[in-house]
Amino acid sequence: MRLLGLVLLTAFASSEHLQTAVRPDEGSAVTVSSVLPADQCAVCTVGGVNDTQKSCQSSLSLAPGEEVKLLFNCSQAVEQAFTVTIARTVECTTDRCSPTMLETQPSLLSEFSRTFTWELKAPEKTVVGLEILGHGLMETSKPCLGGFQYSLTHTNGRTLYCRGGSETHLDGLNGAVVSLQVKPKAVVESVLFQASAGPLKGQTMVVTVDSSTTAVVRRDPAAPECDVCSADGSTRECRANEKTLTNVENLSLEFSCLKPQDVFSVEVKKKIECTQSSCTPAAGEIDVFKDFRRSITWDIGVPQRTVLTLDFPGGLKEMFEAETCPDGHQYSVSTIKSDGGTRTTSYCRGGTVSHLDLFGATSVTTQLLKGSEVDSFTVRVAPRGGRMMSVMPDPNTIITISRVSSEPDCSVCLNKGPNQMCKPTQLTLKDPYNTTVEFTCPQPQHVFAVEINREIDCTETSCSGNIVQAESSLFPDFNRTFTWDLKVVSTRAFQLDFPELGMRQIPNKEICPDEHTYSIVTYLRRGPATIGTFCKGGTVTTILARYKGRVSLQVPGNRKLDPVDFKLNVGPETSMVAIVKVNLPRGVSSTDFITANYPSEFPDNQQMQWDFAVPGMHNYTMHFQDHTAPECLAKEVEVEYQKEDKKATKLTLTDSQPKHAQGDFNMVLRNCETNRTLQGLTLNYRVSVMRSGHPVLCAVDLTEHQGVSLQIEKVGSDPFCEMSINSKVEEKLNVAAGAKASLSFLDCPNEDVRLTASKVIACQDTTTCSATQLTVPKLDSCLPMPLHSFTWHLQIPEDRTVDLTSPTGSLRQSLPGQECDPSASLHVAESDGFSVGEFCFAGMIPKIQVHANLSVTATVSDFSRTKEPFLNVSFSQEIPETIIYRVSPEESSPTLLATPNWPGGMRASSTVSWLVTVPSQYEAHLQFLNVSQPRCRERHTDFTVKLLGDEEELISRREDEAPVDKLTVSRSFYLNMSNCIPERGNFGTMTKIVLQKKSNLMVILLGVAGALLLLLTLLAVVCFLIRKNKKDKQAKESSIYIGKGNIFRPNDGHFSKTRSDNESHVYASIDEAMTYGHLLGDSSYADSMPARFNGAQVDTYNTFTGPTSSGLPEILEPDNEPEMEMFTTFLDPSDSFLPSRPRTPIDRQDSLGFQDRRLLDSQLCTFKSTGDINTIRLSGVNMEPQAPVLSEDSF
Repeated sequence: MRLLGLVLLTAFASSEHLQTAVRPDEGSAVTVSSVLPADQCAVCTVGGVNDTQKSCQSSLSLAPGEEVKLLFNCSQAVEQAFTVTIARTVECTTDRCSPTMLETQPSLLSEFSRTFTWELKAPEKTVVGLEILGHGLMETSKPCLGGFQYSLTHTNGRTLYCRGGSETHLDGLNGAVVSLQVKPKAVVESVLFQASAGPLKGQTMVVTVDSSTTAVVRRDPAAPECDVCSADGSTRECRANEKTLTNVENLSLEFSCLKPQDVFSVEVKKKIECTQSSCTPAAGEIDVFKDFRRSITWDIGVPQRTVLTLDFPGGLKEMFEAETCPDGHQYSVSTIKSDGGTRTTSYCRGGTVSHLDLFGATSVTTQLLKGSEVDSFTVRVAPRGGRMMSVMPDPNTIITISRVSSEPDCSVCLNKGPNQMCKPTQLTLKDPYNTTVEFTCPQPQHVFAVEINREIDCTETSCSGNIVQAESSLFPDFNRTFTWDLKVVSTRAFQLDFPELGMRQIPNKEICPDEHTYSIVTYLRRGPATIGTFCKGGTVTTILARYKGRVSLQVPGNRKLDPVDFKLNVGPETSMVAIVKVNLPRGVSSTDFITANYPSEFPDNQQMQWDFAVPGMHNYTMHFQDHTAPECLAKEVEVEYQKEDKKATKLTLTDSQPKHAQGDFNMVLRNCETNRTLQGLTLNYRVSVMRSGHPVLCAVDLTEHQGVSLQIEKVGSDPFCEMSINSKVEEKLNVAAGAKASLSFLDCPNEDVRLTASKVIACQDTTTCSATQLTVPKLDSCLPMPLHSFTWHLQIPEDRTVDLTSPTGSLRQSLPGQECDPSASLHVAESDGFSVGEFCFAGMIPKIQVHANLSVTATVSDFSRTKEPFLNVSFSQEIPETIIYRVSPEESSPTLLATPNWPGGMRASSTVSWLVTVPSQYEAHLQFLNVSQPRCRERHTDFTVKLLGDEEELISRREDEAPVDKLTVSRSFYLNMSNCIPERGNFGTMTKIVLQKKSNLMVILLGVAGALLLLLTLLAVVCFLIRKNKKDKQAKESSIYIGKGNIFRPNDGHFSKTRSDNESHVYASIDEAMTYGHLLGDSSYADSMPARFNGAQVDTYNTFTGPTSSGLPEILEPDNEPEMEMFTTFLDPSDSFLPSRPRTPIDRQDSLGFQDRRLLDSQLCTFKSTGDINTIRLSGVNMEPQAPVLSEDSF
């Protein structure tokens, strides 16, 4: 041993160690141990001269009352490597214990984790009581956080306690052990418990059990012995294993053990008796033996044809065989059927099932842990009235109601009252009149299914056509099977034509996604053969079957009937079991087909045909996925392929089937006479179709076009158009700016694909904000489709503005009345898609300025013909408005202006201005059309018109002020509109601008006065000349001179109209008073003049009846002189305020050689001037100062 100690000391020379001297108290057994092996950790006793004698081992027991010096050595921290156990024994008699105080010796080896134990020794039927000194305890099942773990170990198990509870007393029997485990360096009180002893007195409880309840208290076989005793008067009865209680009140039960709930379990059975209207008791409640493990069963008896309803307020969740309830609280509901069987369903608490409807006697059982409460339930009953409905079969229709569930207590009955006939399994209705059907259970749809059958017998040429009802209201919540039994003459086939959607074959006995499952059966001499099971929507368009067959449609309950509207016709003669016609779809597809009866055998010596229609430019391939070959006794199994006008190809099941073939074809499968003791013929095959066309390939390279990206998307309805980018099929292709991509287009017509392109023009700072032009780059010529539109995205800093001008003139906004040609337009929008407007060329807007990021989209019918840039773009300083339009209205037509996003409203809190240039001599007439005002939540809308250069506003209106419809502006102006933040509604308007020439009243008056003065002067001169020569001309004749033609005498019949064949120069009458100047100033006279003198010429000729003379000289004059083209005398009537008057032509009749006799006595004097007329300027219309020319800088 000494040698071993020296070896261990040598090994631990570099390890941690601790040396201390200890003296265990008398009566305590101290053990020091380590879980590590001795070569890693050891405790040594040290003695001898200079502590040279050492004895080391991994576990050491210390003698009580003897001091010993210990050395702890370990390769790791010694505090964590060793544990100390201090064990004491408490010896008790029937009335006292020694020691009475349970001490701990707290200073002993406190550096380590310690466990203090006290084993209780006591006589039989003596209980040791431990009073807890200091902190109370609390029972727990987890480790204590404070480091003080108490426990009480007895024969039934171990109970853990932590400090901080209300437990101040513990009881233990002989052999029980009380312990305290503490962590290293924990401070432990010197005395923990005070022990006492006394006779064992078991737990006593008082119970009440009514007459409908039986409680069996049963000791668990593995539990220690414990008697349960009851005292009924002077009689005391004890049972060691089991005691049954019923119909007792306040019965005292005494157990001979401290904790009978750990020894006994209780089985409780309670009876609930029901009539057809009530139950006693009406609730499932048990409140006895709560501290015991309990099994509670409620036996509920009900009369015949009574519905029992159990209501669970907390809800239940149905569980299955392998499941257990998380909280251990499980309900089992068992219903006894009339045939003696039992139907049991298990539930857990906390589900969605709030009530159960049951039929017949029922038992509800639940298992409860100690201390668990019972979730009570209520019990209700009602007569099981079942369901009654009225049914009237259609003519030639048979309705069969059949039981599909084993539930016995439900029958289907015909009629009512004493003549009612009930059937437990099946009822058939054939007569086409109203019939009452009653079910004796409330939910017969879970018990019965309905078959509705029609028999259709066809002649040699026709059937009844459409045989499917669009909707049937019979038994909507039952599982239904609609069957049509079809029959034609024995040599013909019945033909089923399906609508455009067609049918899809699925494996037999499967269900369609829409739960409408069709099956078609044909009846052969050897029995029925199932042609197939089908769903709506597929490639099968027609099925022909020989002679006699059945079509079935299965629809589940509560599913609205939506049948396929197939047509029935008489088909041709055929030797086939069936002929299936298939229209294979365009594009890539694979369609599966199976033979009749699959996966069972195809009938012997029979053949089946499939007719496939293959779309053009498509290849098909046949794949035999699964087949079985029979043993043929006669003939062989053949697969025959036939195309129109081509020789048939016959193959076997193992031969290579057609691949990558084209065109419509037929496939016929022929069976042989087989050995029926072996596997027969089956075939499951697939027809794959793919395009045979070639894709259009295009390699796009955008590296040379800075900022340009492409987008290609489908816009047509052709589902077979396939687009791919870099070999990846996409619905929309995007080629990013600066990228290269390989594009492919397969079966994509140009009209079904749209190509758009875009370019980003970024103005990041003043160095990059240079003017540019919006031009469309030349895209790769391999793109098969034309460019639909091109979009430029203009990005600017916050302190910049985008200026848009047309390189060919001005722009025009597309508005009602001035629409743009849709084949060439520009759509301008802000970056978030908010529309500025639709524009085109040849308009009246020279420039548009926008303080926002923009997108400009050009749409042209043919971009290849567009060589010029669409717009010039420059960048200027920030403007206060959102948008500024510069407008130069046209004189010839009205100009329409509209707010952005017309006919929608302006953006909230935005401002737009129009700077309108009005030419000199013109004024602008504004009309505000279609004004819409919002209800503003913040601020107001503003509507302002102001002359350029003036501070004063001509008009300013808000949304809450009276609007102005019209306004006249004398010169250039600006129109400003600002929006508020609307609560509802939009702010927008359309403005119409019409230019008109100005009319200056003062200038006109001065011109008229000058003209009158000149006229008076000329009249005076003319009168003087006429009076001088009047006597010499009195005998001469007067005539009329025609400006274009010959002179004539009165009554001359050779008068001809040579002034463009009109007589506008001839007057029916002449108002001589108009020749006097003193009358022209009388305005009242002028106002009273007839309307015929308002400048209109009278085209009437009156024959002159005065004297005539012959021999008149002929005067030659130039022909076709332009009228009013050489000069204009005085003022035009339209330029004067005076009414117009007739003009007397100054022609040959006013020469000195002619005079009119009717003028001899008249005061009217005429004159003729042979010289040129000197024109003078009498009007000041064009003399006003010119307005300064406006430039962009002046704005």
